[in-house]
Amino acid sequence: MRYVYGLTAALLLGGTAIAISSHEPLDAQPPQNEGIQTPVAPGGAPASFADMVERLQPAVVNISTRQRVQARRNPLDDLFGNLLGGPGGADRPQIQEGTSLGAGFLISADGYIVTNSHVVSPGGPNATVEAITVTMNDHTEYAAELVGRDEVADLAVLKIKTSKPMPYVRFGTTKSARVGDWVIVIGQPLGLEGTVTTGIISNIARTTGSGSPYDRFIQTDASINQGNSGGPMFDLKGNVLGVNTWIASPNGGNIGLGFAIPGEIARPIVEKLMRGEKIERGYIGIGYSQINDKLARALGVDKNHGVFVNAVPSDGPAGRAGIQPRDVILSVGGKDVNIDNPLSVIVADLQIGKPVPVELIRDGKRRTVSVTLGRRPSEKELSGGFLPDDEPQAAPSTPQQSYVPRYPNENGIGLALLEINPAIRRQLGLDDSVEGVVVNGVNPQSDAAIVGIQRGDMILEVDGRKVRTAADVKGAVAAARTAGKSAVLLLIARPSARFRGYVPVELTK
Repeated sequence: MRYVYGLTAALLLGGTAIAISSHEPLDAQPPQNEGIQTPVAPGGAPASFADMVERLQPAVVNISTRQRVQARRNPLDDLFGNLLGGPGGADRPQIQEGTSLGAGFLISADGYIVTNSHVVSPGGPNATVEAITVTMNDHTEYAAELVGRDEVADLAVLKIKTSKPMPYVRFGTTKSARVGDWVIVIGQPLGLEGTVTTGIISNIARTTGSGSPYDRFIQTDASINQGNSGGPMFDLKGNVLGVNTWIASPNGGNIGLGFAIPGEIARPIVEKLMRGEKIERGYIGIGYSQINDKLARALGVDKNHGVFVNAVPSDGPAGRAGIQPRDVILSVGGKDVNIDNPLSVIVADLQIGKPVPVELIRDGKRRTVSVTLGRRPSEKELSGGFLPDDEPQAAPSTPQQSYVPRYPNENGIGLALLEINPAIRRQLGLDDSVEGVVVNGVNPQSDAAIVGIQRGDMILEVDGRKVRTAADVKGAVAAARTAGKSAVLLLIARPSARFRGYVPVELTK
C-alpha cells in the first residue's frame, strides 16, 4: 500500500474484473453476465442485488503470491557465527517468505484472469515472486501463470490450466454511464473473500494531474479497501465497468473515494497482453504543467485550457518540431487539451511515427506545428527528468554579502536581488556562461515566498526576457504592469538542488 495524504495513491491489493467478448470460450458457453435483468423497485428505492451477485460472484477470484525476500542481515548473526566457529552472516543469506493478496476476475472460459500489475509484482527491490495462486469462490485453488503485465496502466493477465469451462464476465464501457448510476464492487478486502459493496458513480473521468497516459478513472463511493485491487466494478447489467485500482485516503482506509480503470481503457491493453504483444504508447517529449489561475494571468491565456511547456529535450519529437519552453499547447491531433482531457492521455492513444498537428500559443500568437510522435520511454527512463545533470551534489553555501535585505518592493515581486560577481559564481558553482540575478532576500508576505522561492535561487528570465541586473527585473515587471498583467513568469534555477523551471509569481501591490 502507498499512502499519500489528500489524494492518496493507496494501491489496493486486489483484482480487476474485465470480460472480453472477443475471446472464444472452450465450449462456447454464454458469459455469466448474459441476460441479466436490471432490478427495479417501487418508489425509486434500490432493489436487492442478490440475484445479480449470485451470477457474478463465481467469476471473481482471490489472488495471492508467495514471494522470497532477501532480508537485511542481523549483525549479531555475524558475531555469534564467528565466535562459535560457524559460517558468518556474509556466507548465509537471510531469506524470508512474503505474501500479497488481491482480487481478479475471469474473462474467458479457458482461464484468463485480469488483475492489477501491483497485485502480482514483487513487494520490494529485494523480493521475487515465486508462485501465484488463484482461489475460486468455491475455495478451489489453481496455480497461475503470469501471461503479461503493464506497469504503466497497472494491469496484468494471468492464466490457469483447467479441464472444465470456467465462469467469466465481459468488459463494459462508461460511454453510456452517468454520475449517480449504481455500481457493485466484489473483491477480497483485508482478505475477506467474496465481499460485496455498492455505491454510485461519483465521477466518470476523474483526472489527477499525474501525467500518466492513463490518468482517467471512474470515481465511486462504493467501499473499496486493501485487497480490492484488481477486482471488478460492475454496472447494473453485470458488465465490468472498471478495474478497482486505488483509493484517496489520509489513513489508507476507505473514506468513499475509490478509483477504477474504465473498461474501455483496460480492455485493449488486456487483449494485447493476452496475445503476447508489447504495449507501446505515443510520446511527444516535453515537460509541462497545467494552466492554473496564476499561470493563466502570467501568460495572458485561458485558465484550465492547454498546458504550459516547461522543458523540451532537443532530441525529442517536440524539440525536433520546434516546440519551445514557454509555449502553451492547446490541442494535439485536433483534440483539445484541458483538465478533463489530459495531454498525456491524448498522446498515448495516437499512432507512433505519424505526424500530428499541434496547435499552440507562443508570445501571444497562435500557430500550428507538425510533430512526429515517438515511442514513449519506460517509466524508469522518464523519471530521470529532462535536465542533463548527474546526481545532485551537496548544496553550496549561499552568497555571503554584507547586505541585510529589507524586502524592497521596487522590483515588484518582493525580492531582494544581487547581481552575479566572481565570488558568488564560485560559491554557487556556476559556469561563466550562466547569467541572471541571485535572490538574497524574500519578503515573507509576498507571493514569491508562498511559491517557495528561496535565498540563493537564481532568476534567469522574467516573462521570457533574460535578466542580468536588478534593473532588468524591475523593467520586465513594469512592462507586465503596463500590459495589465497581475503576475509574471520567472525562470528559476536552484543550483543547490539542480532544479530549473518556470514559476508564476503574483506582482506586489
